[in-house]
Amino acid sequence: MQAPRGIAFLLAALAALGPFSIDTYLPSFRDVGESLQATPVQVQQTLTAYLLPFALMSLWHGVISDALGRRRVVLVTVALFAVASTGCMMATRIEHLWLLRALQGMTGGAGIVICRAIVRDLYDGPSAQRVISQIMMMFALAPAVAPVVGGWLQSSFGWRSVFAFLGLASVALWLACWYLLPETLPRHRRQSLRFSYLTRSYREVLTSPAFLRVSGALALNFVAFFIYVLSAPVFLMHHLGVSATGFLWLFGPAMSGLVLGAWLSGHLAGKFSAGRTIVAGYLVMGLAATLNVGLNMSLPPALPWSVVPLFGFTLGMSLAMPSLTLQALDLFPEQRGLAASCQGFVQAVVNTIAAGLLAPLLWGSTLTLALGMSGLMLLGAFAMLVNQRCGDGPIIVACRP
Repeated sequence: MQAPRGIAFLLAALAALGPFSIDTYLPSFRDVGESLQATPVQVQQTLTAYLLPFALMSLWHGVISDALGRRRVVLVTVALFAVASTGCMMATRIEHLWLLRALQGMTGGAGIVICRAIVRDLYDGPSAQRVISQIMMMFALAPAVAPVVGGWLQSSFGWRSVFAFLGLASVALWLACWYLLPETLPRHRRQSLRFSYLTRSYREVLTSPAFLRVSGALALNFVAFFIYVLSAPVFLMHHLGVSATGFLWLFGPAMSGLVLGAWLSGHLAGKFSAGRTIVAGYLVMGLAATLNVGLNMSLPPALPWSVVPLFGFTLGMSLAMPSLTLQALDLFPEQRGLAASCQGFVQAVVNTIAAGLLAPLLWGSTLTLALGMSGLMLLGAFAMLVNQRCGDGPIIVACRP
């Protein structure tokens, strides 16, 4: 079908909803703990409570949209996210916040999974890369704006106002989807939800070495930066002495790099091959990670040099990301929704491990965070090097509905 005008803006908003709900309340950690009489570790676990259901449901959002259609699943999940946000606003115990954050996680990841499938429903080749790059450019603004908005709300009205804002924003997004989002998956292309079919399909995708290498590289690249997001209250407020309204010191440079890298990726689509774009992205990430370690070994933690390398790293990460995303989805051209779900699941699992284990392990100093970034990036580069040597191509899944 013909792509509706302005669809990239709407898809970017859908993709940004989940990450936005992570970053907005980071400046409120201390206030949440005091209000609900919770320890810092208990407040930190509200992130884990969000990310684990996010990971599990990432396996299903795309599959359900393959069977029922993209539009219907988007409308239901955004509505449930609005309900969960309202519940978070009214929580009176930390346990209540855990449960409601889990419901947010179950529904907040649908947009980022389904928008990838919608792009491949509508576009092919360089056009798909350009649209994903445009979505990433707009999507990148959310993590930069979210903690700033959250800091303002926290300073003016307290932590409950953050979740009130998320509820209102998700209602506005639901209305936009109701009026503007078409159904992009015709009935004759829909897949079965039968257990035997899904079991065979999931096994085919999640045991594909090529898919796991590309999705693993994507996840490792992102989490190399995401450990800074997860550690933002400690990194900024403790190590760098930034106030609750100063989170832009982290998210400003990082998201500027994401926007510029996404623009470059779209600009190079059709001019550079996907492989060359990915290599260029890793070279930029490698230089930035090396600079980050060098600065942290030779200088004390301080602004601006503790955050400058993040601009270069996210630039390289977003330069490579559209090509890597399309490589993963195009391995299973008949089941892109399922492939998008599995890709989102791999990312969410790695994010959950980072939230529960890696971030607390690394946030003790700015040097350990820099070393963690370098190590994770190198693992992603190794996965792509192995994948390039193997040269795996698209896989047509044999099992049919």
